[in-house]
Amino acid sequence: MGRATMQRSREAGPQRIDRRAFLGLCAGLALWPVARRVGADSDASVPASSPALPQATLDALGASGLVYVSPLKSDGSESTCHGEVWFGWLDGAVVLITSTESWKSRAQRGGLDRARVWVGEHGRWKGGLGSNDAFRKAAHFDAAVAAVKDDALLDRLLALYETKYPDEIGKWRERMRSGYREGSRVLLRYTPD
Repeated sequence: MGRATMQRSREAGPQRIDRRAFLGLCAGLALWPVARRVGADSDASVPASSPALPQATLDALGASGLVYVSPLKSDGSESTCHGEVWFGWLDGAVVLITSTESWKSRAQRGGLDRARVWVGEHGRWKGGLGSNDAFRKAAHFDAAVAAVKDDALLDRLLALYETKYPDEIGKWRERMRSGYREGSRVLLRYTPD
């Protein structure tokens, strides 16, 4: 900006900002601390009410294609199921869609509303000659589990799956969507606590 332009600007008085720009600026400033905590690679922001996860866990959630989930029994011990699954990190929680017959879903319906979640890709947990416990060295957290009926959340999750699992989602997308509609699949949300 030249000297003459600056002088005219000062003479014209204070500059006005339009309402839309002002609201955008306010929203950006309000979300700035959340964005700093979450990191640039994550799928969504962490709500202010969620406990802060260590940066290494947040980084892993942004980069990993899998999480390993184990429902926690009423005494706090892990169940024997530690299945690896596709997931989305949305609104400060791990969100996944699963069969209503999966152990994760049956455990939640049966009142086991807590789980342990490990983040990272460590191969299949079970198969071959036994179990693979490599996931236990990964970043992890305990979470409250809830079944959610939310069409918009399902749409967001499937849109995320399009980018995370581009080679596989084609054969699963409609199965997941129709299963959710008919009740044979459920959205589970694992919120860190």
